[in-house]
Amino acid sequence: MNGLSTILIVVGLFLLGGVYSFVKQKQSKSVIGVLAFGAVMSLAAGLLRLDLWS
Repeated sequence: MNGLSTILIVVGLFLLGGVYSFVKQKQSKSVIGVLAFGAVMSLAAGLLRLDLWS
């Protein structure tokens, strides 16, 4: 189950990159908030799975 954890962490980092890009472009706060929430949830799920299954 290590592959799914890796995918979740990579997706979370990708979303964090999107947040950074949207902040630089001065996009709407709601879009940035949704992306940030998704990034945090994805990273948390990936790290919890990595910790629980190893």
